[in-house]
Amino acid sequence: MAEFTMELNDDQKQVRDWIHGFAADVMRPAAAEWDEREETPWPVIQEAAKVGIYSLDFYAQQFFDPTGLGIPMAMEELFWGDAGIALSIVGTGLAAIGVVANGTEEQIGTWIPQMYGTPDDVMVAAFCSSEPDAGSDVGSMRTRAVYDQAKDEWVLNGTKTWATNGGIANVHIVVAVVDPALGTKGHASFIIPPNTPGLSQGQKFKKHGIRASHTAEVVLDGVRIPGSCLLGGKEKLDERLARAHERARSGGGERVKNAAMATFEASRPAVGAMAVGTARAAYEVALDYAKTRTQFGRPIIDNQGVAFQLADMRTQIDAARLLVWRASWMAVAGRPFESAEGSMSKLFASEVAKKVTAQAVQILGGNGFTREYPVERMHRDSAIYTIFEGTSEIQRLVIARTISGMPIR
Repeated sequence: MAEFTMELNDDQKQVRDWIHGFAADVMRPAAAEWDEREETPWPVIQEAAKVGIYSLDFYAQQFFDPTGLGIPMAMEELFWGDAGIALSIVGTGLAAIGVVANGTEEQIGTWIPQMYGTPDDVMVAAFCSSEPDAGSDVGSMRTRAVYDQAKDEWVLNGTKTWATNGGIANVHIVVAVVDPALGTKGHASFIIPPNTPGLSQGQKFKKHGIRASHTAEVVLDGVRIPGSCLLGGKEKLDERLARAHERARSGGGERVKNAAMATFEASRPAVGAMAVGTARAAYEVALDYAKTRTQFGRPIIDNQGVAFQLADMRTQIDAARLLVWRASWMAVAGRPFESAEGSMSKLFASEVAKKVTAQAVQILGGNGFTREYPVERMHRDSAIYTIFEGTSEIQRLVIARTISGMPIR
């Protein structure tokens, strides 16, 4: 187990600089175009695949970094480049985490490579959890999965929403209800293979920010999948459901996590790192602008009103990064989040991103309000961090429940 450190080693610095170069040279020049087009930037994803950034091997190397800093470092640099394009590049990762968190070794080896495809034939994957009436309230999920024992198949019906890559993905990971009596403990995750009949794309959303990332509904109408596509397998599911029923009868016992929450717990520090990248990008634009923009015969950074804002922005960014790094190290070191440190990192970093990007717009004044300067786009993009994978309100609820031990509502 690696000790916690605030210093990247030489190998990590080399990877960071490589990703930063791709973000600066490939992503940033394309950012405004794909934001306006509101389409998946397939050429950029393909370029990322050709250089090795969009690949199973790359994410595996960062995921298994013994310091825990590989993933947050990579996320920060990519989202420093552009949040919309970056989410198109890393969106597959959430589905991959869902398989790693809940699947068998055979499922991991079979399906994760199909999520990425090859540099010549790029694929993406989608993780589908939210529903029109079940976002933060996962207990209201209605998508059902019913087991057909005679055919050893699962039959899924329902509608998912807010799915990154939904409908265009090669592989979909879908969370569904298998035992309604158990509430959230009666959920399971399923692999929907490519070209499965009954799965279709519903509404594609036109969004405020991250517009280069495809977000849509996924409709499941009598979708039949082999029994082997249940993540973790039927035996493991039956054991988990039996424990949950016993716990419900006894009023205590082992805590049983549902499939969606296992995925989100693993990904929250990474989302915090995304927010840090966007905040840092906006801060750097504002700092450069303040040093070169003159009013009343001097650079505007000479005014304390501007300089103090920049000081606060930098302090908050660094503090957010430290929370993200701590949570990431704790996860890889097997340290339990006894104070909901994963949620803390996501909460603080996402709020910092919204605040810092707003301050950047203010420092640029009228220019910051136009699409001629990137801080306008960064400010729009930053809004998503306090919403997806658990709103800020949900993060505060998780933290409050964890530190108090009380069922706060």
